[in-house]
Amino acid sequence: MGIIEILGLAGSVSLLSGWRLYLTVFVTGLAMRLQWISMPENLQMLDALANPWVLGISALGALAEFFADKILWLDSIWDTIHTAIRPLGGALLALAVVDSSDPAWQVIIFLLGGGAALMSHGAKAGARAIVNTSPEPVSNAVLSTGEDIATGGLLVLAFTNPVAALIIASVLLILCLFLVYKGYRLWRKIVSNGN
Repeated sequence: MGIIEILGLAGSVSLLSGWRLYLTVFVTGLAMRLQWISMPENLQMLDALANPWVLGISALGALAEFFADKILWLDSIWDTIHTAIRPLGGALLALAVVDSSDPAWQVIIFLLGGGAALMSHGAKAGARAIVNTSPEPVSNAVLSTGEDIATGGLLVLAFTNPVAALIIASVLLILCLFLVYKGYRLWRKIVSNGN
């Protein structure tokens, strides 16, 4: 696996961890356990994801997140709790993808993976907070289901074509930055109107 493929895989799993950390861990571990994907020697650290205990806990987390994310306001509470968990998980997953022999490269990937997960988490949480203010209850479930489908589809793409996944992850990261910026501007507007 070349550097572009490694960056595609690391970028994809870290970005998707900001949306659905437990689902990302579960699908990656399950794919490894069932040998849908085989990791090169330098990525054997990810074998821990195929451990039955890790699979079980991540499946429970994914199931809890699936339902919590569909319920108005509970999703925002869930996102608030996971503000530290998702970026750290994304950073650790990205770190597991790189070669462990170069400490400088590890630090760079850890920071970039955590930053990507934090950006996607911020965009998700911000979009969800805006959707929660809409008067109809359907948009929340539709948005959440779209995130579930996108996460699964992008994980499959990351495993089968990491270069395409890197391109899509880059586009999504730009979109996340835009959404975080728009959310910040909206928040400032609300705060300034409240005073």
